[in-house]
Amino acid sequence: MTDATLDEVGTAPARHDKGPLIYRQSAWTRVTHWVWAICLFFLLLTGLNIFNARPQLYWGQESGFEYDNTFFRISSEAVDGKLQGYVEMFGNRFVTTGVLGVSGNDTRKAFPGWATIPSYYDLGTARVVHFFFGWILVAALFVWALASFFNGHFIRDIVPKPRDVAGLPADIVDHATLRFKHTRSYSPLQKFAYAGVFFILFPVIILTGLTMSPGMNAVAPFLLDLFGGRQTARSIHFIAMALLVLFFVVHIIMVLLAGPFNELRSMITGWYRASPGEPVDPGKGDR
Repeated sequence: MTDATLDEVGTAPARHDKGPLIYRQSAWTRVTHWVWAICLFFLLLTGLNIFNARPQLYWGQESGFEYDNTFFRISSEAVDGKLQGYVEMFGNRFVTTGVLGVSGNDTRKAFPGWATIPSYYDLGTARVVHFFFGWILVAALFVWALASFFNGHFIRDIVPKPRDVAGLPADIVDHATLRFKHTRSYSPLQKFAYAGVFFILFPVIILTGLTMSPGMNAVAPFLLDLFGGRQTARSIHFIAMALLVLFFVVHIIMVLLAGPFNELRSMITGWYRASPGEPVDPGKGDR
């Protein structure tokens, strides 16, 4: 029995059958998406260079040798005449020689040169580049939020609704078993993930960054109270950055598993190949 015959009797779809090509991403979403990607790349690598100046995290208003409020540290020590790098977290120590603490030719540095911008330690340059891309990120977020509000993307695809809450468990199972549904709208899991980034991580990382600025402390001193001090704000900033990196890694894995060509085409041209049977809206330019 041929594919065409199977399709006619409704027992199996034709192998050559494709879903509609729909216009899924607006130009505003596509441009700001790539601007964020570039900004976050430079923010992460310059941030690691800045962190190398004081590779420790604290809770509270102050820090120093007389305080016992360090909960995370990347450092090194001499063991049997050789430098040994380590990461210490909540009193637990892990040897990380060659990656963190000590890298290259016994170079004492929290993060290695290949993971920082500049590749050598330069706090001044790292800060200038970090702040530059930080403000570009803020501007891009503002443009995206404004455009998404008016074109409906914000409410339609980002804000989770009651039906998304109800559909979340099934969608988690679908993703875990690699059963991806290519539809016009985002899935419940995607909505909650993006809502977490836009409503929690981005605001937190921006506000904690401002809290660490002495100039902003004079303009908005309430930020220090909001985050429990500059050192706590720095720690939260670092944790938020780590969560954004985790989101990025999972995002890339999902893109590769769901079909990289289709996903990239969507974010470059706006056109997305939906699953067979997805409704076609001629008014949106579907074809």
